[in-house]
Amino acid sequence: MTTEVRVPTLGKSVTEATVATWFKKPGDSVAVDEMLCELETDKVTVEVPSPAAGTLAEIVAGEGETVGVDALLANISEGGAATAAPAKAEAPAAAAAPSGDSGKSVDVMVPTLGESVSEATVSTWFKKVGDTVAQDEMLCELETDKVSVEVPAPAAGVLSEILAAEGATVAAGGKLGVIGGSAGAAASAPAQQSAPAPAAQSSGSSSADVENAPSAKKAMAEAGLSADQVKGSGRDGRIMKDDVAKAVAAAASAPAQTSAPAAAPRAPVSADDAAREERVKMTRLRQTIARRLKDAQNTAAILTTYNEVDMTEVMALRNEYKDLFEKKHGVRLGFMSFFTKACCHALREVPEVNAEIDGTDIVYKNFVHMGVAAGTPQGLVVPVIRDADQMSFAEIEKAIAEKGRRARDGKLSMAEMQGGTFTISNGGVYGSLMSSPILNPPQSGILGMHKIQDRPMVINGEIKIRPMMYLALSYDHRIVDGKGAVTFLVRVKEALEDPRRLLMDL
Repeated sequence: MTTEVRVPTLGKSVTEATVATWFKKPGDSVAVDEMLCELETDKVTVEVPSPAAGTLAEIVAGEGETVGVDALLANISEGGAATAAPAKAEAPAAAAAPSGDSGKSVDVMVPTLGESVSEATVSTWFKKVGDTVAQDEMLCELETDKVSVEVPAPAAGVLSEILAAEGATVAAGGKLGVIGGSAGAAASAPAQQSAPAPAAQSSGSSSADVENAPSAKKAMAEAGLSADQVKGSGRDGRIMKDDVAKAVAAAASAPAQTSAPAAAPRAPVSADDAAREERVKMTRLRQTIARRLKDAQNTAAILTTYNEVDMTEVMALRNEYKDLFEKKHGVRLGFMSFFTKACCHALREVPEVNAEIDGTDIVYKNFVHMGVAAGTPQGLVVPVIRDADQMSFAEIEKAIAEKGRRARDGKLSMAEMQGGTFTISNGGVYGSLMSSPILNPPQSGILGMHKIQDRPMVINGEIKIRPMMYLALSYDHRIVDGKGAVTFLVRVKEALEDPRRLLMDL
């Protein structure tokens, strides 16, 4: 019986890949889920496991060939030859062999990280080599650009090997460690624990004994780079196509960096001051926040318009009904539902604030997925309330409370932070009186709320003290004109100063 090995799904918008490396050759015995080859796409490296045990009978797509999704890579002949597969296993497997079935090892793999997320950083290992683990017990925690992901043990046994140490960057589907089937595997722990170190050293120095990806070789030749000028991120320090692109980009930007006074090295620091400093590596989340905010400044034509809103009517309505509201709906009535409703109302009149630019096209959204910026101990995140324009006050308050709680606990999924069309940021909870919020790309608008402060206002010719809030709308002037931005902010102001307009859809 023959089993086909095909190209797996490569991810959204990725239709083809290059066969980078075959780990097996025709005639070799393979076990189920043993890695057969490695594919390289524009964004990530994908390992292809064996779908069955047997013998690799034929390789259809050789190294360097370009293959599409579901294309045939190889054929496996199933049969008794599969029993030879464990012979390839190294010392750890042999040490566990006396326990029979319990000697089978299980790979700990990087789980799916979410759409558009191709890599993560190993932040913490909860277990060390030689520790006994139960099935589904947490082994380690990964940190992506947006969320933290816990990795449970796929099987009970002994953690016999850690392949990605804390601080290492791993790709989706990559291998984190190995769990042996019995306590006997712990005997090989010391040797295994020290094994990753030489590999890490070799990746930073020389890759003479490592076969680099074919596409990387071609890219290096075109760029005039040698292998020692490129830092490899693949297995055992293999140089991938992306590594060459990064090296070329770094070389191109080097002159600009050296000529810019702002990018000069840090000012001299005295020995006493240096002893009192603390240097902490930025988390992936903080790095992503920094990169995305700077990208927004570099790409969009950001402009901010301001107004102020008299919160008297909203506060009176909230005070009158907040107890009844909480009793009926089980959630407190806050100000965010009023602002969300007011924004949805205004976005219908000024749809370009709810749109985005895609190349030379403007994409108008006939729905409102409202992003609600939330500060967490890890950094700023923006969970999305989907179809907020179709929700009631109670549904909005429940969704915001639930998303905020999950954000603080670091439990938001990737899907919960994608697809927003407009964002509200409430700096008032921190005491901000006025600020200019920055866009959350690819969105074209973000509303900044601020502190409510009593101020003297002229009402019908009389000076009265009113609870006032400054509002700020930052928008992308490439798509939103000043008239549209001001109209939007005025409509929000009108709806909040007379909440009955929201009920009457005025």
